[in-house]
Amino acid sequence: MTKRQMHLGAFLYPTGHHVAAWRHPNAQADAGVNIAHYRHLAQVAERGLFDLIFLADGVGVRGDDLEALSRTAIRYVGQFEPLTLLSALSQVTTHIGLVATVSTTYNDPYTIARKFASLDHLSGGRAGWNLVTSADDFEAMNFGLDHQLAHADRYARAEESVDVVARLWDSWPDDAFSRDKASGRFFRPEAFAPIHHKGPQFSVRGPLNVPRSPQGRTVIFQAGSSEPGKTLAARTADAVFTATQTVAEGQEYYTDLKRRLPGFGRGADAIKVMPGIFPVIGRTRAEAEDKFAELQALVHPEVAISHLSRLVGADLSGYDPHGPLPDLPQSQGYISRQKVLTDRARRDNLSILDLALSMAGARGHWQMTGTPADIADALQERFENGAADGFNIMAPVLPGGLEEFVDLVIPELQRRGLYRTGYQGTTLRDHLGLPRPAAGEAFAAKDWDNRAAAE
Repeated sequence: MTKRQMHLGAFLYPTGHHVAAWRHPNAQADAGVNIAHYRHLAQVAERGLFDLIFLADGVGVRGDDLEALSRTAIRYVGQFEPLTLLSALSQVTTHIGLVATVSTTYNDPYTIARKFASLDHLSGGRAGWNLVTSADDFEAMNFGLDHQLAHADRYARAEESVDVVARLWDSWPDDAFSRDKASGRFFRPEAFAPIHHKGPQFSVRGPLNVPRSPQGRTVIFQAGSSEPGKTLAARTADAVFTATQTVAEGQEYYTDLKRRLPGFGRGADAIKVMPGIFPVIGRTRAEAEDKFAELQALVHPEVAISHLSRLVGADLSGYDPHGPLPDLPQSQGYISRQKVLTDRARRDNLSILDLALSMAGARGHWQMTGTPADIADALQERFENGAADGFNIMAPVLPGGLEEFVDLVIPELQRRGLYRTGYQGTTLRDHLGLPRPAAGEAFAAKDWDNRAAAE
């Protein structure tokens, strides 16, 4: 039997995931709009045999505290739109998967389906969609709204949207486009099959005006950890990006998500769980700790508290920064992240500022400082004990943090037989061990047409 091996994604923020990364001497300060920088990162990740690169996105500048906002580079200020960027990177890479975040709240299904099908063709089958519902009033105000939709409403829209997108991707059979010059027939007329979707949220005729793509269906990532988020993931996702702090938390999430799969007719291997890890790597532990301390020294306190306020969904600027985190109303945005941070503050008896500074790197994801062997040990523990199928690597500073992981940690994982020594396929589905779905092999779908009629 082939030994199970972990999957790795390179989660790329322009200058790195630490809130003060852009100030580091080795950071590329204009990284967000520097194509040479991203080309280098993609090629480094491909040299490290990563399954994929992963780009977050927000459709607006998040925040209006100009003092704090003007001191940070990670709130989607001054950076490329991700699908445009990945289309460019598809031409300078050959194997690595290309995953972009696109919101179902502010994009219609036809647009989503068309763009990802195009990226899948451009890349030869390497596209992935990170489905999010958005969680920020500042984004909503760019789309004619005064505030974000309620959590339940966003997920209702997402549930229907992903079904419509999947049907559009399958709206042509694989052999529909004959392009027969002799007969003058470009596609088989009997293959033309509009989807005629009518639901509570959307009315879409179809078919898609892009042929069925190399992967058949773009790989779908999700990041929600709320109840609706986990239900949506269990029904439709191929991989999940999540935030868990401890081995026990990881095991609980992993078990909970996997146990939901049979209810949707899916096996345990149908979805890959890939928590985020923020690794600060040194050739010695002391060197790694010094690296992290150097980054922490660059954090402006206002930035740290403003950053934490966004993550917990409440303005903390009026509270004593050295006092405890107050009881907070439930966020309508980052529900699961608010819980992770509140639990941590209570468990570790952290003040607001302590918690804010502790979040300056990983934003609620698992943070680790150590040698390459330390990092490999920690990944191996979670991978082999039912807490993860792989990990999204969140380098503190780029490009150096990714280069160190590829040059120092990857060889250690390979020596242990935990990671590939070469790509075995060419598509993102190949890398993740996911089959290519047949046309029409949809999710456990909802009867949207009947629901629409009833409403």
